Amino acid sequence: MSNEGPFSDEGLPRALWWDDAAGALRLIDQTLLPDRCEVIACATEHAVAEAIRALRVRGAPAIGVAAAYGLALAARALIAEARGIDGTAALERLRDDATSLRATRPTAVNLAWALERMLAVADHYLAEGGSVRELPDALLAEAGAIAAEDAAACAAMGRLGAELIADGDTLLTHCNAGALATAGMGTALAPIYTAHRAGKRLHVYVDETRPVLQGARLTAWELARAGVPITLITDNMAAHFMKRGGVRAVFVGADRIAANGDTANKIGTYGLALLAHAHAVPFYVVAPRSTVDLARPDGDAIPIEERAPDEVTTIRGVRVAPEGVRVANPAFDVTPARYISAILTESGIARPPYAESLRTVAEMRTPSRAVEVAL
Repeated sequence: MSNEGPFSDEGLPRALWWDDAAGALRLIDQTLLPDRCEVIACATEHAVAEAIRALRVRGAPAIGVAAAYGLALAARALIAEARGIDGTAALERLRDDATSLRATRPTAVNLAWALERMLAVADHYLAEGGSVRELPDALLAEAGAIAAEDAAACAAMGRLGAELIADGDTLLTHCNAGALATAGMGTALAPIYTAHRAGKRLHVYVDETRPVLQGARLTAWELARAGVPITLITDNMAAHFMKRGGVRAVFVGADRIAANGDTANKIGTYGLALLAHAHAVPFYVVAPRSTVDLARPDGDAIPIEERAPDEVTTIRGVRVAPEGVRVANPAFDVTPARYISAILTESGIARPPYAESLRTVAEMRTPSRAVEVAL
C-alpha cells in the first residue's frame, strides 16, 4: 500500500511495508536511527537479503516478513527474466533463492518459517494448475498475509501481557522487541504499549544492549516517541537496579524458542535472566508462535550467529579497541527454561513445564482474553 509511511496511525514506527506503486518493499533503515529516520526501497530479493544481513531491518518477526516479500520479488524477477519457464523449474529456482535468503541470519527461526510457508504456497499453487506467470501475485498475497498475521499477533500479545503489568510498575527490557522488530506494535514492548495506553503508570529501564546498541538506539527512541517514561542504562547496571528493588518484571523478545522452553535472544539476555532469578524478579519472554521451534529439543540445538568483529571493536564507526585484538561476537545467547517465568504468545501464556505447555499453546487458536497454560 503505497500511501503508507514510516509511522502508524498510533504514532509507532513501521519497520516495513509493501509499496504497490513502486513494486518494492519499503523499510526504515535502522542502522541510521536514532539520528535519522530514512526509508529505503528494496526492489529485488538481493536488496532484501542485504538489508537483513546489514541489520537495516532486524527483529525475528520483521526479518521473516521481509524474507517473505523477498521471495515474492524473486518470483517476479524470475518470470520477467525467463519467459516461458515451467512450474518445476520455477519452483527449483525459488528454492535456491529461499536458501540464499535463509542464510542471511541463522538464529531467528521466523525467517526460515516464513520462507518454508512461501515455498509451500508456491508448490500448492503450481500443483493445482496455477499459472506460472501469476505466481508472483500469489506469493505477494501470501507475504501480505504473513505481515497482517504478525501485526495481529503483536496486538494479541500486547493484550495478554498487559494483564501482567500493574499500575505503577517499573519494568526492564533488553535489545529491541518493539514495532521496529515486527510488522506490528512489537513483541516484548507490546504489553508495555498496551498498558500505557490503558492509563497504567509505568517506567521502563532500557538496557543499551551492546555491541550494536539496539536498546539505546531503537528501544529508547520508540518508547520516548510513544510517551512512555524511560531511563536508559548500560547493560552492567541491571543488577544494581534490581537489588534496589526498583524492577518489578523483565520483558524480552525471542529469536527461537526450543521445545523445552530454552530461548535464544540477543546476547546478554541469559545474564539478565540470571540476575532476575537472583532477585526474584519475574522474567517474561514474549514472542509469536512462529518463534517456537518444536523440532529443536533444547537450546543446545539452536544455531548461534557469529557476527563481524568490528561491531565490538568500534561503536558507530569509532574504534574503541586496539588494532588486531582477537574478538568474539556471538549475536545471541540461550536462556535455560528454568529461568523463564512465562512465555507469552498470541495464543496464550505458557508456564512450566514448557515441554507440555508450549505444544499446547502452539495448537491453540488465538483467544479473546488471557489464557494460561500450566500442565
